[in-house]
Amino acid sequence: MAVAEPLAEATALVGLPPPVAGRRSGKARRLRRLAPPLAMAVVVLGGWQLASSSLSGGRQFLLPPPLAVWRVGIFDRQSFDALLPAFGRTAELSVVGLLVAVVLGMASGTVLYRFHWLERASYPYLVALQAIPILAVAPLMAVAFGYTFVTKLIIVVMIAFFPIPTAFLLGLKSVDPGQQDLFRLHRAGWLTRFWKLALPSSLPHLFTGFRISAGLAVVGAVVGEEFFQTGAPGLGMLFQQYLNYVEYDQLYACLLVSCLLGVAFYSLFTVASRRLFGSWHASAHADEPAARRPGR
Repeated sequence: MAVAEPLAEATALVGLPPPVAGRRSGKARRLRRLAPPLAMAVVVLGGWQLASSSLSGGRQFLLPPPLAVWRVGIFDRQSFDALLPAFGRTAELSVVGLLVAVVLGMASGTVLYRFHWLERASYPYLVALQAIPILAVAPLMAVAFGYTFVTKLIIVVMIAFFPIPTAFLLGLKSVDPGQQDLFRLHRAGWLTRFWKLALPSSLPHLFTGFRISAGLAVVGAVVGEEFFQTGAPGLGMLFQQYLNYVEYDQLYACLLVSCLLGVAFYSLFTVASRRLFGSWHASAHADEPAARRPGR
């Protein structure tokens, strides 16, 4: 032990990784990441059960207990047969809308970064686009495009679009000025500076926008399906049907499944961001001790 402690201090001072014996196992790291969400899930489910039990006078149907939602809303064969294909349709609409929002958002962010005058001229209108009440313009879109998949897709894109160009533009403009001067010193053109400097530096901000838009895409898909009650049912249509027939067990199951879809999209972008730049960006090591972070 007398030799191990000075060795660990010396390796930390020169920036080398700590000895293998002092490293935390991968299983312990995964447990550390999973323990807080699992503990919070227990607290939420316990509070849900307590709130449901406190309802009286025949009002418990407004908030059925978690086990009833699981048993009637999900585990029941008939409910499951309706929920699974609806989940697939909502996931498909969310993915397509998110992809369109990503393409349009990155293209818009690039153009606004290239032409600063255009950013000053158009940014207020981008904010106004985000503030448009979707349910107010949905009837107009139905008249223009009909009750089709495209109309629902437009709603998803309108809701999920704004965080992507905003985060992307913030990342592009957050490049270190010294690095920009170095590229200019070597007479690098705008395209070279963008591709080799601004774009890699903006990835952490861009993936933050992706994570926000992923959840918004699910919201947009559910809202579009709930408003346009046409075609094969998705989660939004099921939600409205269960609400009309006062089938609250299935309604809460539908809500939980849509939440899980949003969490899955968010987690997908989180894992992708760690794979892409987790070895060099500080945000990927926020939950680690300072001595174990890169550069320490």
